[in-house]
Parts: sequence; C-alpha cells; structure tokens
Amino acid sequence: MTSPTSDALLGPAEIRELAAVLGVRPTKQRGQNFVIDANTVRRIVRTAEVRPDDVVVEVGPGLGSLTLGLLETADRVVAVEIDDVLASALPATVQARMPQRADRFALVHSDAMQVRELPGPPPTALVANLPYNVAVPVLLHMLDTFPTIERTLVMVQAEVADRLAAPPGSKVYGVPSVKANWYADVKRAGSIGRNVFWPAPNVDSGLVALTRRPEPISTTATKREVFAAVDAAFAQRRKTLRAALAGWAGSAPAAEAALVAAGISPQARGESLTVEEFVRIAENRAAADRGDTGPGRADAVNATGSDAPEHAPENEESTQP
Repeated sequence: MTSPTSDALLGPAEIRELAAVLGVRPTKQRGQNFVIDANTVRRIVRTAEVRPDDVVVEVGPGLGSLTLGLLETADRVVAVEIDDVLASALPATVQARMPQRADRFALVHSDAMQVRELPGPPPTALVANLPYNVAVPVLLHMLDTFPTIERTLVMVQAEVADRLAAPPGSKVYGVPSVKANWYADVKRAGSIGRNVFWPAPNVDSGLVALTRRPEPISTTATKREVFAAVDAAFAQRRKTLRAALAGWAGSAPAAEAALVAAGISPQARGESLTVEEFVRIAENRAAADRGDTGPGRADAVNATGSDAPEHAPENEESTQP
C-alpha cells in the first residue's frame, strides 16, 4: 500500500482549527476529550498490535485523530460515531489528510450500543478512545455482537481500566472484570497522561488490552443466567454469597445448594470468584430449576449464544443495564 506522509496525523493546531471550523465544543455529556498528540496515537496503534490485514472498528472517532493513525496500518477502518456534526465531517477529514486510504474507510453514524452490523468484511480488531460514562457497556456490546473481533485495545478512565483488568480478590474486581473475562483475557496495557487531550480531562486514562478466548466458555448455562449470578453477587458485595445470591436463587438455602454443588463455599464473596466459578454456580442453579439430576442439559449453549448482553453501569456494581 502507499505509505502515508508523516504529517497526515492531526496535531494540537489542526484539532483546534478543525473544531473551530465545525463549531464543535467538546461536551462532558458525551465524554469528548480529543487526542491531540500524534505520538500517542501511534503508540496506541502499536500497543493494539494492528496489522496490515486487520479490519479495525473504532468507536467514537471524534475529529479523527486515532482514525488516521489506524488507517496508516490497518487494511480497513470502520468508525462508529453518534455525534451528527462529527460524523458528517470525518469522511472529508480522511479524504483531505489521507486521500490514498480514503477508500479503506467507512463511517457508521449511529449509537454504538445500537450497532448490530458493520459494512464490509467482519472486524478483526477494536481500537477506541471510549468515554468513561459508557465505556463498559459499549465494550461488552461490541465483543458480544462481533465475535470476529480477536484483539481489542481501549483507552478509558484509569479507574475503569483498573476495574476491567482486576484479578479475583482485588478490591476493584467486580461486574466489569467478570463480564469482560467471559469474552477475553484482559490486562492493563499502559497509562496515558492528561496533557495529550483537548480539553485536558480531570482524570488519568489507561489502556486495556483484551484478547478473545480461543474457544468460548463451554457451559450448559446461558450467558444471561451467568451474568445474572454475577450481577447479584456484586449488588451486595460485602455479603457472603449465600446471602447475596438468595434473591437470585429464590432463597438462601437454594443459593447455598447451588454453591455447594459448584464446589464453592457459601461463605465466600463474589470478589473472590473467577468467571468459570460463576458459570458453575449458574449451571447448578439452572439445573435445580429444571429438576435435573444430571450434569447438564442437551441443548447446551456457550459464550456465542444469542442471549442479549446485559451490562452493568460502569461506576456501579449493581446489575441493571
């Protein structure tokens, strides 16, 4: 492919000029903090391990800083943007600054949470600077909707990054940690300073890398059943699982029975459990509801099942989407 020129990416002056022309004022409501440093953009692309054959989906491209960086390396980039003004301007920005790659770019003007399909070949990677207020729901929705996404790198609020990548037993391990692990191996991939954004946010940012599981978790429970158990456990995270899961299971004795059958102490707490242990709890509770005495049911489903994803709000441990 043709190598883009080194000045194709947007810098501070270009970002502000473009925003002024469009009449764009970044809003807190949509968490708009635009990356103004080309070196940071290229660092994100490198950390995401974007390859020349990748089809990358980007959520919230804004003025196009990261979009142009992704187009330097990826085969194709599909950007999902909800903002009317930003969505209408982005194709022209790509055409003006990287005309030799413009035919490799596609825009979807939509709320990412409503996206069910994308134009062109299936995406192989997700790379995005996600607003903190919707980061976890959007991430889980994209992983659930597009199983071809193998690698993900998202830039989020540092606190959210810590929670997504937290291991069992950590104080910040919770609903986002477990649900992200349902789909992928999750790890922290670096930190991002405040001065590379315009306007500079009041919080630090972090990179989170997710590598999809080679095989979905094999289970006789549905994702909905597993996620309901996760939600219930963390809605009252200071309680023992016997107490926290009582409402979910129908009673404390029923919760204890499911826990014992799964090989988990009823006195344990949700923050100590892996996603696989939550799967066992859900399987045993579902089997009890059906009156099964065997290990599972014939119509077993796995992590690619068709259940609609359920998302916990990012800054809460309770479970309502």
